[in-house]
Amino acid sequence: MSRPPQTTASGVVVIDKPQGLTSHQVVGKARRALGTRKVGHAGTLDPMATGVLLLGVNRATRLLGHLMLTEKTYTATIRLGVSTVTDDAEGEVVETPGASGIDEDRIRQAIVAFTGDIEQVPSSVSAIKIDGKRSYARVRAGEQVELAARPVHIEKFSLLEVEPGSFGEVAVIDCRVRVVCSSGTYIRSLARDLGRALGTAGHLTALRRTRVGAFDVGEASDLDDPVLVPMATAAGSCFPLLEADAEQARDVGYGRSLDLGISKPVAVVREGELLGIYEPHGDRARPVAVFSPAQ
Repeated sequence: MSRPPQTTASGVVVIDKPQGLTSHQVVGKARRALGTRKVGHAGTLDPMATGVLLLGVNRATRLLGHLMLTEKTYTATIRLGVSTVTDDAEGEVVETPGASGIDEDRIRQAIVAFTGDIEQVPSSVSAIKIDGKRSYARVRAGEQVELAARPVHIEKFSLLEVEPGSFGEVAVIDCRVRVVCSSGTYIRSLARDLGRALGTAGHLTALRRTRVGAFDVGEASDLDDPVLVPMATAAGSCFPLLEADAEQARDVGYGRSLDLGISKPVAVVREGELLGIYEPHGDRARPVAVFSPAQ
């Protein structure tokens, strides 16, 4: 069997993650497709979820942590009337109080309380570490796990559609929603908490991430044929681009400060190559990250 060509280029890949794969499995498939071990991802998606997963390839693995990826957009389906141990459709059913008597107006009113700056308790089967061990691993080992609430920001929480239905003999309501939120927000926790606020239960039955920062699912490439976005292009989606001259390019390679006259972070480039990310520091600019060797 012939081996795939080795990728020496560096860049970012926007993947539309298929359902059923872990983020780690996506990285493994990308490594094989690109012929390189140097692939990492930003922003984990659960196996049930689909949508935008950003991969960094070769030198761009270091770039991922510097891109402005703090705002994310999701579409999701929340089922009111049933709760599960994982707060999503992959867990065992815990309670079935049903959703009789809940109408669309009540749901819209309840959603308002989950908009803006809120305190959210993550699901106990999240990847948060407790004393060095993932919370979900502790739950699977039979431990009782209680995570502390943490601040998150919900920019928008919109109810798109309401569909009454049934789960066996239990009346449920499926709510299709759109959420724009900060990193660290758990959409399945929103589903759980919305159910509780309405006097019933709730869990997530579908989740799709449509945007991470400036990267949209419409730009995504196929996992079997990943398309590299050049590092300078990816950085330009998040920062203003500043073209360096030859002397500045050498200084960037040595990690030196520059006289750029900037008031916010910029991506310094030279002839289409990303050299580094710089931020204001006094009357100079200092490097946050350098990707170019000294010239």
